[in-house]
Amino acid sequence: MQYTSHYESPIGGILLAADQKGLTGLWFDGQKYYANHLDSEHEEKNLPIFEETKRWLTIYFSGREPDFTPSLHIKGSSFQLAVWEILQKIPYGKTMTYGEIAEIIAKQKGLPHMSAQAVGGAVGHNRISIIVPCHRVVGANGSLTGYAGGIDKKVKLLALEKAVQNEARGESCPDKGGKPDD
Repeated sequence: MQYTSHYESPIGGILLAADQKGLTGLWFDGQKYYANHLDSEHEEKNLPIFEETKRWLTIYFSGREPDFTPSLHIKGSSFQLAVWEILQKIPYGKTMTYGEIAEIIAKQKGLPHMSAQAVGGAVGHNRISIIVPCHRVVGANGSLTGYAGGIDKKVKLLALEKAVQNEARGESCPDKGGKPDD
């Protein structure tokens, strides 16, 4: 059984979903794939996981990096899980390109190449926005491309983390030494 709760962030309403193991979903109201994979039978309920997640979100939206992560119960294909694991390793205030993630996945799988578009598909279907920071993934030249919650929210999230400087103008990422990616 899944349970839901709501959180009002400074950039829009958020739906939270959880089961007995942990947080299973975090979506901005109206985003692409909203409540995707939420059980058709679910119940709104105040649970400790929601209180923990709301505390994390409150810290995050105050402009600080939370020093804990709520319990997560992430479900997806093995490829999605591999991509989402990499997302969780992108540091607060930093960005990574789809191509860089594709290179990591290719190395993990012993492949000569992995499609950045396939990575983009997995990133776009991330069910736990913000905490699994898909907003920190940018285009090859550092441009702010794609975000299920909307580019406007991606810009605000990266600005909150002080990660948008050149990226907002479509230039290279400051953490890449000013060089565009291949």
